[in-house]
Amino acid sequence: MNPENTALHDLIRRFSQQKIIVIGDVILDEYLTGNAVRLSREAPIPVLEYMSRQAIPGGAANPSVNIAVLGAKTVQIGVIGADAEGENLREALSQRGVDISGIVVDELRPTTVKTRLMAHMGLRFPQQVARLDKFSRKGLTVHIEGQLEHALKYHIAGVGAILFSDYHICLNSLSLIEVARRLAGKTVLLSADAQGDFEKYAGFDVMKCNADEAQTFLRRSLVTDDDFARASIELLSELRLRRCMVITRGADGATAADVNGSVHVPTPTTTEVYDTVGAGDTAVAVITLALAAGATMPEAVTLANYAGGLVVRRVGNYAPSAAELIEVIGI
Repeated sequence: MNPENTALHDLIRRFSQQKIIVIGDVILDEYLTGNAVRLSREAPIPVLEYMSRQAIPGGAANPSVNIAVLGAKTVQIGVIGADAEGENLREALSQRGVDISGIVVDELRPTTVKTRLMAHMGLRFPQQVARLDKFSRKGLTVHIEGQLEHALKYHIAGVGAILFSDYHICLNSLSLIEVARRLAGKTVLLSADAQGDFEKYAGFDVMKCNADEAQTFLRRSLVTDDDFARASIELLSELRLRRCMVITRGADGATAADVNGSVHVPTPTTTEVYDTVGAGDTAVAVITLALAAGATMPEAVTLANYAGGLVVRRVGNYAPSAAELIEVIGI
C-alpha cells in the first residue's frame, strides 16, 4: 500500500475519536422537482409537473452533517424558528447523527429556508431554474445570544475543534466568537469558513475561503499557482492565523499556507461534475476534522479534495462517509 494513502486511511479511522462543535446559520434546503412539460403561456418559463420534494440540512448544518457522517461526535449550535421547517431541520440533523441539543428556538424569526425549483428534462440530474429564500436578517436578542453562549459552554468539554460556518444571516456575532476564543484557549482548534468576512476571525487557527473571496479581500486578481501561493501566505500573516490558511480553487484544487510556507494540492481527477453546491462546506468540515485528529496541513487539504470530488458528483448537499473516502483514496 502507498505509505501516503496508509497515513490518510489511519487519519480517517481516528475521526471517530473526535468531538466537534459547529456554530453558524443553519438552513433547511428544500428541493422541489418537476418534469418540464412545456413553456408557459404566461411567461417565457417552463411549466413543471410536480415529481418530488426533498428537504436536507444546509448552511452551517451541512458541515455538521459531513463531520457526523465521517464518524465524529458533532454538536450543532444555531437558531431556528418555532415552525414546521425548524422541526424538519432538527429531525433531519438528528437522523444524520448530529447532536441538536445546542439548537435554540427563536419565536420571533422564521427558520431559514432555501427552496430550489428543479426541472427534470430527461437528463440524468434535474437542473435548477429558480431559488426562493425565506429568512430574517434581524439581529439576535440578548436572551437568544445568552442561550447560544450557554450551549457552547455546556458542550465544550472534550471538544477538539470549534468550527464557525458564517452565512452572514445573524448568528455569528462578535460576542459569540469572543466566548469561543475564551473557551478554546490554546487547546481547542478554532476554524472558520468566513465567506469573505475575514476580520471577525483574525487570530483563529484555521480559515478557509474560495478564490473569489480571496481576490475580493486582497483587491487583486489571482490566476497562477504562484499568485495563490503569495495570497495564502499574505492572508495567513495579515489575519494572524496560528495554523493555516486554505484557499479552495474548484477544479484547480487548493492552495494552503502555514509557517513553513505554501503548498498547492491538486484535486483528484473527477470525471463527473453535476453540482458544486455544498463542496465548500465539505472542504472546511474535512479540514477541521482532520487537523483535530492530528493531520498535517497537506494531509488535511488532500482529504478535503478527495471528499469534494465525491460531493460534486451529486445534486445538492452530500456528505461522504468514511468508507467512501477510504475507497476513493485507494491503496
